[in-house]
Amino acid sequence: AAVTERRQGATAAMAPATSTSPLSRLLLSLPKPNPQPPLCAQAQSADSGAGASSKSLVLRRREAAAAVLSAALLSRVLPAAAAADECALEATPSGLAFCDRVVGTGAEAVKGQLIKAHYRGMLEDGTVFDSSYGRGRPLTIMVGVGEVIKGWDLCIAGGEGIPPMRVGGKRSLRLPPELAYGEKGAGCRGWEPTSCVIPPNSTLLFDVEYVGRASS
Repeated sequence: AAVTERRQGATAAMAPATSTSPLSRLLLSLPKPNPQPPLCAQAQSADSGAGASSKSLVLRRREAAAAVLSAALLSRVLPAAAAADECALEATPSGLAFCDRVVGTGAEAVKGQLIKAHYRGMLEDGTVFDSSYGRGRPLTIMVGVGEVIKGWDLCIAGGEGIPPMRVGGKRSLRLPPELAYGEKGAGCRGWEPTSCVIPPNSTLLFDVEYVGRASS
């Protein structure tokens, strides 16, 4: 019995510990190297190994060349796309700045006309406060007669150095507070300016699309 106990103790001492450190677990998870084949087998596979190494080198060179080419193409395409998306605003004496993203091909808007227009309104930080696109239908207004903020009348019907929009046209605007909602702001629910959807003295950004005349 004593001999048996001594043998079991020796076997336990030779067995690896079951608890391993994180580094040990990492090393144990790595793939084990293949045992070296006999020298004759190494000699027989030398040529094939050299050929495989050469092919691998060629593939790596091709992959590197493709990566360089892709990077070069992207460096040209992405700035060009960003530049195409930019629209330089033209300032006018009224304080309104505009840019025609699309010049319409239809009839010009006329003061006193009932028209339809899609729009997206944003604060200077890019916050969208209203959008007809989200509602799925354009706004119907009588343009140029003070039914809407002055910046909109100037944008669509024209005036003060701003050409009228044509049907199908898309125009971006930057309106100073005096052509928008001024000192009062809009959508206010209390006395605090922070309660307003459009805070007092806000400069506003609009994207406007002139859909066309509306039937009365």
